[in-house]
Amino acid sequence: MTFELLADVMLNSVSLWWLILLATTIGIIVGAVPGFAAHNTIIILLPFTLAVDVHMGMTFMVALYVATHMGGGIPAILLNIPGTGGAAATTLDGFPMAKKGMAQQALVCSFMGSTIGGFVTSVVALFTLPYLARIAYNLHSVEMVIIMLFGITLIAVIAAKDTLKGLIAGFLGLLIGAIGTDHIYSTPRGTFGFLELYDGIPIVPALIGLFAISEALVMIETESMLTESGRARMLKATWAETLEGIRMSVTRLWQITWTGMIGLFIGAIPGAGASIASFVAYQQSRMYSKTPELYGTGIPEGVLAPESANNGVGSGSLIPLLVIGIPGGSTAAVMMVVMHYHGVPLGQRLFVEDPGLAYGVFTTMIVSYIVMLFTIIPLTRYLSRVTLISTMILVPTIVCFTLVGAFAPRAYLFDMGLAMAFGILGFIARKTGFHVVGILIGVILGPMIEQYFLRAMRISDGDMTVFFTSPVGNVLWALLVFSLAAPMVFSRFRKGKAA
Repeated sequence: MTFELLADVMLNSVSLWWLILLATTIGIIVGAVPGFAAHNTIIILLPFTLAVDVHMGMTFMVALYVATHMGGGIPAILLNIPGTGGAAATTLDGFPMAKKGMAQQALVCSFMGSTIGGFVTSVVALFTLPYLARIAYNLHSVEMVIIMLFGITLIAVIAAKDTLKGLIAGFLGLLIGAIGTDHIYSTPRGTFGFLELYDGIPIVPALIGLFAISEALVMIETESMLTESGRARMLKATWAETLEGIRMSVTRLWQITWTGMIGLFIGAIPGAGASIASFVAYQQSRMYSKTPELYGTGIPEGVLAPESANNGVGSGSLIPLLVIGIPGGSTAAVMMVVMHYHGVPLGQRLFVEDPGLAYGVFTTMIVSYIVMLFTIIPLTRYLSRVTLISTMILVPTIVCFTLVGAFAPRAYLFDMGLAMAFGILGFIARKTGFHVVGILIGVILGPMIEQYFLRAMRISDGDMTVFFTSPVGNVLWALLVFSLAAPMVFSRFRKGKAA
């Protein structure tokens, strides 16, 4: 890529700032509503993207896509309800910060982590596009199984506080995730005759039930979702809290950068997504922290890591689409439809015939993050006031909105009932000390790890040693063992030094 081309695509993206502003506003709103995601919003707006010039259409879709990742963190922090699966890990520390009256700081950390993480990974993707695609091309079923084990180990992290309950929650999630037809013979498992479950447990109703409905049932027991001291702190909040949130983020720039790179790397793998990236980033951030025991109590690091990673996925997930013509996710698949409609080639021909469009995707992301940084940070003071609303108003509002969100993706009334069932399960889990995040990790990652595991076994004719024959896989195994062992070694070292 020449300097003239880079300057040209950057100027083109800047000239469409008004379209980026519109798309990011829609994206943030859509991302904040559980059940609505970038891909179904882009599908709704398909007539617009097909009617306009392909450069303008891609700018709109890319800006909307990256904004939904940021919007998902807003309800995760304020209401313990992740707007998207990628924001589920944000609830672990974001909501505890809000309950302590630090919603404003948590939102700023979320937005700063999203914008800085997304900005850095977009720049890296812009200059390393061919190399990242080559890495992604060499990752197959074996490597995917190992990468997902990074996310699964978060169950062990959650279980650290109460091992038995944490493991039970994780295994229950894996068991629920096994519902549906199996990946080899399409034999129904645990569907109880419901055709709606043949494709497995839909993630959105499970997410809404475990987080939104169960949290609403817990909320209704008290007049306010805040603690007494948290409410007093929120009432005194000023612009100083916004500045404090910025300071918290700026002093942790390195953490934002490396967790964002985790998101970029995982996003570049076709089939992986923001859910895996955010859980892996949270797990890795906790593993290498000097104060891992504080994770889950409401600290900025627990918000920055998952938010930076799920925005890093945004940059990575479009690389396979542009370089090898394979969409890295559902949103990228919709973009591919639009590009095919306009007769745009993918792969190497795209970089020869229309390099401005290929590189323009990432310059659009860079401009989008800059626009979002300056438009949404000032709003944190007003958004955080949601936590002061009485639960008598919040609870029915949450239940109504989220049930519509559960219905939206597949338009099945069954999914609304499923969300209520998961809500009751989540409520029982919360009341008995089980962690709903452990259940959700199992529900999300269980079917995926089973699918890639069985695929690897079929390719190798049932030979288990296939998991140790790939050089990339062996490197990943070594990193997994190191990431699990290193915190224990460091902890012993610190204790020995302190003694």
